Amino acid sequence: MKVTALAGGIGAGKFLRGLVRVVDPRDVTAIVNTGDDIDIHGLRVCPDLDSVTYWLGDVFDRERGWGRRGETFRANEELAAFDPEAAWFGLGDLDLATHLFRSRELAAGSTLTEVTEKVSARFGVRSRLIPA
Repeated sequence: MKVTALAGGIGAGKFLRGLVRVVDPRDVTAIVNTGDDIDIHGLRVCPDLDSVTYWLGDVFDRERGWGRRGETFRANEELAAFDPEAAWFGLGDLDLATHLFRSRELAAGSTLTEVTEKVSARFGVRSRLIPA
């Protein structure tokens, strides 16, 4: 059975994680919200794509409720020491690497769909994630 789902962020990640336990992950396609995507510090941040990827890649931080498990915020804390207002959006250090990679790939001419495939592969996600 092939399944296509419209997906938001954290709730969708939880749903999809359950879905791929009963449906072969390779038969699941998620069309993921990009309406909340934003540029922060010159980096393209795609919160819903990242949340879904992190849930399906089993690196999601269940205790905090968002971001990556084992995340640190040293770079964001240092930025806050320079300019507290600039650190309003808490980018974790591991998450920051995802945004750096995505931004560089987009600047080099890759589409968001192509970059999403690479990020998904990095985390072992076997379902197809498509930016809306």
